[in-house]
Amino acid sequence: MFSFRQEHSVMIMKKSENMSCGNKSQEQDSSGNNEIEKTKICPMRTFVETQDPSSKEVEDLTLRRFLRARDLDLEKASGMLLKYLKWRRSFVPNGFISTSELKNEIQQKKMFLQGSDKKGRPLGVLLAGRHFQHKGGVDEFKRFIVYIFDKIFARMPPGEEKFIVIGDLEGWGYANFDIRAYLAALSLVQDYFPERLEKLFIVHAPYIFTAAWKIVYPFIDMKTRNKIVFVENKKLKSTLLEEIEESQLPETYGGQLPLIPIQDT
Repeated sequence: MFSFRQEHSVMIMKKSENMSCGNKSQEQDSSGNNEIEKTKICPMRTFVETQDPSSKEVEDLTLRRFLRARDLDLEKASGMLLKYLKWRRSFVPNGFISTSELKNEIQQKKMFLQGSDKKGRPLGVLLAGRHFQHKGGVDEFKRFIVYIFDKIFARMPPGEEKFIVIGDLEGWGYANFDIRAYLAALSLVQDYFPERLEKLFIVHAPYIFTAAWKIVYPFIDMKTRNKIVFVENKKLKSTLLEEIEESQLPETYGGQLPLIPIQDT
């Protein structure tokens, strides 16, 4: 049964569907001419602004990502966005995360950012065999993930929304299996940064990774599962070249770019 507040919120949402509003975004539309999606933007904006005035600063492309993440369900997408805004204010009160908050994570030298795919989407490389649990715990790891995302988003060309990641498991062993960290990263991707990941290439996956994968897999939603590609070693370069020009591919995978630690970008 709805509470009075919930019922009132739904009434506002339904009423806003008959209102018109201008486009708050100066960015290009990278989603094509999805007319149904476009009609949802105005009522969603009207509703979330009544619940959280700070959402006035949110661009239309962001609203569209949350709509797509919830299959254009206006109520679910609005709730998801409001939850994200509340979380962001609490988790990143200063508006950004500094490297001083990530001492243990950065020391592991496991995340790199350089180059882009054929559509201009930023390319990141994660060396998972360098990840180990540390005294900073899951909280520092989550801050590192948000730091990574913010770095990637800052490199995106106008109108672009997504990025590519190569997850390299060479040298990965049970000592690297940090289930709490993996699930935390997954939650951030799916709950707070929806429709950002274009594709995750998993390369050099050892046989023992199968056990870890079976534990994590049930927590991955279908949208995210469809973005994960396991690449065979013998087809590594050819598979990556389907998406990334050789000039933009890291040297370690047969390309021309050096790996650059994300904190140095």
